[in-house]
Amino acid sequence: MGRWWPAALLGCAVAVAVLAAAVECAVTYDKKAVMIDGQRRILFSGSIHYPRSTPDMWEGLIQKAKDGGLDVIQTYVFWNGHEPTPGNYYFEERYDLVRFIKTVQKAGLFVHLRIGPYICGEWNFGGFPVWLKYVPGISFRTDNEPFKTAMQGFTEKIVGMMKSEKLFASQGGPIILSQIENEYGPEGKEFGAAGQSYINWAAKMAVGLGTGVPWVMCKEEDAPDPVINTCNGFYCDAFSANKPYKPMMWTEAWSGWFTEFGGTIRQRPVEDLAFAVARFVQKGGSFINYYMYHGGTNFGRTAGGPFITTSYDYDAPIDEYGLVREPKHSHLKELHRAVKLCEQALVSVDPEITTLGTMQEAHVFRSPSGCAAFLANYNSNSYAKVVFDNENYSLPPWSISILPDCKNVVFNSATIGVQTSQMQMWADGAASMMWERYDEEVDSLAAAPLLTTTGLLEQLNVTRDSSDYLWYITSVEISPSENFLQGGKPLSLSVQSAGHTLHVFINGQLQGSAYGTREDRRIKYNGMANLRAGTNKIALLSVACGLPVGLKGEQMNLNSIEGSSSVEWMQGSLLAQNQQPLAWYRAYFETPTGDEPLALDMGSMGKGQIWINGQSIGRYWTAYANGDCKGCSYTGTFRAPKCQAGCGQPTQRWYHVPRSWLQPTRNLLVVFEELGGDSSKIALVKRSVSSVCADVSEDHPNIKKWQIESYGEREYHRAKVHLRCAPGQSISAIKFASFGTPMGTCGSFQQGDCHSANSHTVLEKKCIGLQRCVVAISPESFGGDPCPNVTKRVAVEAVCSPTA
Repeated sequence: MGRWWPAALLGCAVAVAVLAAAVECAVTYDKKAVMIDGQRRILFSGSIHYPRSTPDMWEGLIQKAKDGGLDVIQTYVFWNGHEPTPGNYYFEERYDLVRFIKTVQKAGLFVHLRIGPYICGEWNFGGFPVWLKYVPGISFRTDNEPFKTAMQGFTEKIVGMMKSEKLFASQGGPIILSQIENEYGPEGKEFGAAGQSYINWAAKMAVGLGTGVPWVMCKEEDAPDPVINTCNGFYCDAFSANKPYKPMMWTEAWSGWFTEFGGTIRQRPVEDLAFAVARFVQKGGSFINYYMYHGGTNFGRTAGGPFITTSYDYDAPIDEYGLVREPKHSHLKELHRAVKLCEQALVSVDPEITTLGTMQEAHVFRSPSGCAAFLANYNSNSYAKVVFDNENYSLPPWSISILPDCKNVVFNSATIGVQTSQMQMWADGAASMMWERYDEEVDSLAAAPLLTTTGLLEQLNVTRDSSDYLWYITSVEISPSENFLQGGKPLSLSVQSAGHTLHVFINGQLQGSAYGTREDRRIKYNGMANLRAGTNKIALLSVACGLPVGLKGEQMNLNSIEGSSSVEWMQGSLLAQNQQPLAWYRAYFETPTGDEPLALDMGSMGKGQIWINGQSIGRYWTAYANGDCKGCSYTGTFRAPKCQAGCGQPTQRWYHVPRSWLQPTRNLLVVFEELGGDSSKIALVKRSVSSVCADVSEDHPNIKKWQIESYGEREYHRAKVHLRCAPGQSISAIKFASFGTPMGTCGSFQQGDCHSANSHTVLEKKCIGLQRCVVAISPESFGGDPCPNVTKRVAVEAVCSPTA
């Protein structure tokens, strides 16, 4: 029997990529899968949002996704980025949607285009342009004519662009799926009949655009035919399509979780993610999209939520900076390869489900082309010994083993045989920057253009999202005879607001600040009011953290190369006098050598925004994380609070600086600081791999050596340790090595009761000076068996350093 290794893409897209000729293909579906030119496919997809990275990163990100075994790239379409004012469209730079899709096409991958146009996605205003709020008579996402008119207009604009560039699969392009609306189910129930009418209209409108590819609606169980309803979540094995002739599709398999300022980093173990995906596939699922596969960066003021960090890393298989996260990237790659070995059986028949124990079962797919089996252990506490087809198998807790011939295990979701990479941020000996400062003049606010009102305003109505900042100013006359001036009870100031952050100034001096949270955005400020006899000026600076008039420095464009030259900046000793609130800082720096990703270390600052050469890096806030970081087990149902990291540390300390935004010399860095900080400690750092680890058993399933020609026979192949530093690096030292029964995890390995004394020497000889190395796990490799009749492992930690 031949191998079941389908090409990365079959049919139209390969013809486009290889022959540079547009070959039309039909994309349809049935109950088993999406069909491309009549062939059912198991499709692995990953979310990469084009505005959350830069165009020079796209090709590398997409290639890493392809290397990870993906077939499809999924992205939202960002309405507020493309239509900032009514009828005026923008498709340049990070918003060059056509270029992004053609980059995917060039790599030979498909595209799932989620037009929305409501997207949520922790994006400012959920992707809606702010001007939409001021369309007369509008009501969002319901049976409302002004909204439907605007929504249809933008959807038609995007579909028209895709058609004109021949980007739908029906035209020979890579787009095989589109999405209308987004997670509307819960919202629709609130609207009742109007919600149902709206969703029926949206489906009919989208299908009527004649794209030639299927449309989906996620988290919409009432998706009207022929639109496919799909699942979003940490797990989707309990999901089913709303009609028996629709496939099971998972549009958002959450690879991690977003981060909010003041919160911890949420990490999802790859063992659990792989378990969830395998569980969905064994149930009959045929489309899985990782949200996110590369999260990227919320540049500028695009972060929504509010309180969402500038980093949108999401613990994704490719990190915010474009580097692969190990072991997540490679372990999922092995999962994809294992599932693809089973593809023909999976899409041909429904599984036979057999009980193997109290919490164990087998899903067996027996088809004319062969047999594939998934053996599952749902017990989160213990291994299970099971018998399947008269063979014995050991299943780790909370795991699924994949047998593409119903005999040989080529993958287990909880057994990791790939390396773990540890990352570092290092300054590379870069010279410190020479800083200058310009202070916002709180006392001169009364001279600025003002509008007079009673009470606080709805901030978005005033700023129209042009700024995060809005000043409220008033004056209070105090008589010299007031009791509190004569030693009586001091006055207090109380402010309540639905804003995100509030800074209180009295007579030009910062009195205090108050902050909301993502869970409770309301602010209540209570503080002493240090008033004096005569006229007192009270100024409240209201700050948005994710809709986002403004600051004087904004009006003068101090963040731009031209505007920064329009004022006198303080230098030297004046700069260091105090940590001034509401201060602008400026410095110039040279572009560091090399090609490692770059970041700014903002740990010494308080809260504000950053610009480089006029481009906004985003918001920063040194808010310390409060949470529960007691440890993390991959077993058991995962929820966002389960695996936390970074307690007691700034939620985000480093801010991504795209190299494509830099010029060789004299790069302008501008920082606006709201609270006060020490600019002298801001540093430009590089991100790179510091060390790599592996911990692999001698009986680890080895998909690379499994031969399907020996179909139906149990095979045993020697496992190997693979270590690989980043390009431009080599292994400079072996920090730990043990062949035997080592204990611990990467960074804290220890020798066990069984240990080969040759371990360190063998790894040094095989690996020192190389970017990558491979060592077979066998007594022969290590000069003897340190403990016969015991299953042994190799644990190793190697240091990665720049190649000389």
